[in-house]
Amino acid sequence: MRDQIDMLRVSRASRLAHFKRMTLRLSFGQLAITIVGASFLAVLVVLPLASMFQYASNNGLAVFWNSVTSPEALFSLKFTLIIAVVTTSINVVMGTAVAFMLVRHDFPLKAVLDSLVDLPIAIPAAVTGFTLLLLYGPLGIMGRLFEGAGITIMFALPGILIAHVFMTLPYVVRAVGPVLQEVDKSQEEAAKTLGATDVQVFVRVILPAIRTGLISGSIFTFARSLGEFGATIMVSGNLALRTQTAPMFIFSEFNRGEIEAASSMSVVLVVISLALFLGLKSVVKIMDSGR
Repeated sequence: MRDQIDMLRVSRASRLAHFKRMTLRLSFGQLAITIVGASFLAVLVVLPLASMFQYASNNGLAVFWNSVTSPEALFSLKFTLIIAVVTTSINVVMGTAVAFMLVRHDFPLKAVLDSLVDLPIAIPAAVTGFTLLLLYGPLGIMGRLFEGAGITIMFALPGILIAHVFMTLPYVVRAVGPVLQEVDKSQEEAAKTLGATDVQVFVRVILPAIRTGLISGSIFTFARSLGEFGATIMVSGNLALRTQTAPMFIFSEFNRGEIEAASSMSVVLVVISLALFLGLKSVVKIMDSGR
């Protein structure tokens, strides 16, 4: 009996030692992954942002404030925010419609259209701007038609808006689509059975169910529009004040050697984007806790 007890003690001790070794290995693995991940983020994100903040504050807050409140800076920031708001509003409506089309309906070439939705993310922004310029510019078919009616598309607000809507369409579609797939259709059918119209079903049943996707898609759309540069510089025509967005202002000031002004506007855009994504996380957390 005593021998059996001793054997059990030895077996238990060996298992405990093995568990400690595995835990130690796991801890080393977790530590290594943490160090690699943190170092990667530091080099790729933290250090560039820190450098930008350092340049923006080199000469004190007074210079920073003067840089972001100059007439050119204020106009470009206001113009950018207006474009972002209008772009987001359009894509919330049209992106949701496209998501409904792809999720709820079957039709020929659906897979092709579904792939085309992601195309604005895949192709370079400059290619998008050039393509729109060929279609809506002075040499394009649509451009000549609009000019004949006295409407200027390219090198003006409409052209920039079209470019931003094109570049940001996938964000709402891809945010709403997966959420829409999880909506219980029995609730919609029950509402219709009780006499609700299609509009009432959408407002009272579907919209509350997809609101998380709408909010996240809207914020990603707004942030992407806020920082859009490649397509914008192609369709705006030049760096004139009347079509200058905040990213174009940064580019212009950097070319002129005004590093503080470019860095200051960059800080403003980074702060706005960070606030948007922190707000998104808070909203999603509140919604999840309320379920």
